Amino acid sequence: MESFLEQYGYVALIVGTFLEGETAILVASSLIAHGPFQFPPTVLAAFCGSFVSDWIYYLIGRLNGKYFLAKRPKLAAKVEPVTRFFHQHKLQILFSYRFLYGFRVIIPLVVGLSGIRPASYLFYSIVTGLLWATLVSTTGYWIGRLLNLQAQVFEQNFIYIVLGFALFGLVIGYTIRKVAMRKMEA
Repeated sequence: MESFLEQYGYVALIVGTFLEGETAILVASSLIAHGPFQFPPTVLAAFCGSFVSDWIYYLIGRLNGKYFLAKRPKLAAKVEPVTRFFHQHKLQILFSYRFLYGFRVIIPLVVGLSGIRPASYLFYSIVTGLLWATLVSTTGYWIGRLLNLQAQVFEQNFIYIVLGFALFGLVIGYTIRKVAMRKMEA
C-alpha cells in the first residue's frame, strides 16, 4: 500500500474527492503525520477533485438542467424545494454548500439552473472548496495524529478505518442535512 500511495496518492485523492469527498480526504489527511501525504498538496488535491465535480454539475444545470427536468416531472418535484430554499438563502448556501453532505450533486445543479453567472459561481466554488478542503484535511490530520495512523497500520486495518471515516462523515452529514431539510420544509 505504501508504494501505491507514494506513486498514486494524490491522483487517487483527486479521484476520491471527485466521487466521494469527505471519506477520501479524511483517509488521505489522516496519513499526513506519518505517511506519504503532505498537508498543502493534500488540500490542493482534495480541492481540485471537488472543484471539477462541482463544475460538472453546475454546467449540467446551466446548460441542460431545465430541459432535463422538463422531461422528468418526478425529479423536478424533488428539485423544486431545494431550488426554493436556494433562492431564499442564496449567499448562505453558496458559502456553505461544500459542507452540506447529501446535497453535493443537487446544489451545483440548482446553482446552474438558477442563472448565477459562471464568474460568480467560480468565486464561491473556489472560496468554499478551499475552506472545505482545509478544514476537512485539518480534521483528518488530527485524527491521524491522535490514532497514530501510519501506512502500515492503515493497510492492516483498511476496512475499519475507511468505514470509521465514512461513518464519521455520514453522522455529521446526516445531522447537517436534517437541519437543512427542516429549514426547507418551513
